[in-house]
Amino acid sequence: MASPNKSIYSALAANLLIAITKFIAGGISNSSAMIAEGVHSVVDTINELLLLLGLHLSKKKPDKYHPFGYGKELYFWSFVVSILIFGLGGGISIYQGILHIINPIKLGNATWSYVVLIISVLFEGSSLIIAAREFNKLRGGQSWWGAIVRSKDPSTFLVLFEDSAAVMGLFIVAICLYISHKFNLPYFDGIASLLVGLILIIVSLILARESRSLLMGEGIRSESMRRITEITEGDKAVLKLMHILSTYQSPEEILLMLIVAFKPDLDTAEINDAIDRIRGNIKAEFSLVRFVIIQPEIYVKKIDPDVQAYI
Repeated sequence: MASPNKSIYSALAANLLIAITKFIAGGISNSSAMIAEGVHSVVDTINELLLLLGLHLSKKKPDKYHPFGYGKELYFWSFVVSILIFGLGGGISIYQGILHIINPIKLGNATWSYVVLIISVLFEGSSLIIAAREFNKLRGGQSWWGAIVRSKDPSTFLVLFEDSAAVMGLFIVAICLYISHKFNLPYFDGIASLLVGLILIIVSLILARESRSLLMGEGIRSESMRRITEITEGDKAVLKLMHILSTYQSPEEILLMLIVAFKPDLDTAEINDAIDRIRGNIKAEFSLVRFVIIQPEIYVKKIDPDVQAYI
């Protein structure tokens, strides 16, 4: 299985190396777009550190306060990352952009800005390629967007989105910087900063939506539910699987609860044996299912034979 840590570490190294140089180039050239890019790189660096923190905390063992473990720590910190992209990355870039459009500053020497942009594209592009390759290993034949929506590990697609936004932002800054110097239009520098901010906000909203969904508790796919139904109802002691409840505790842990109607002629020992069999069969086929709670229920038919009810 591909490790998300590889793409996170590569993105961390890239952002750390170029953040300071962007600020230096922005100061020399009086470019708000380069300053915005510097803020973007700092935010991305913080984001990678928070993702690594979330991954570390999610591995903590269950205790009496968290009997199902700390897997959702990753989802929480991923949501924090999306908010940081929105507030610090997008918000500051838009603010700088509007400020420099209203009051454009005469641009200085752009040579260092171009040098930093080229270096940044090389670093960010390399990080993006690594993130894309790592995520591609996890797609399993799905479309890219479909794999992102279905993914239960935000650390895999967060870096992919961040790096994509970074590369797009760099090209926008390069184009606007060239126009501003070529035609002496300094407010284009502010436009670049504004566009970078809008890209970051769009990305942050997408990431916030996905991270929030995971934090709230996404369940297993319908295909998996059908297979679990087959396994459960295939047991000789089961009359009917009445309901399935599931949630991802982490990308590698699923909590599963089954409401099962057993045959009425079974005693307590036979029901317990059936529960153990069903639990074992499900875990044998679904390695991510760590917790299986099975609740026996009574199955009753109404007077109308075509209509069934569960109580």
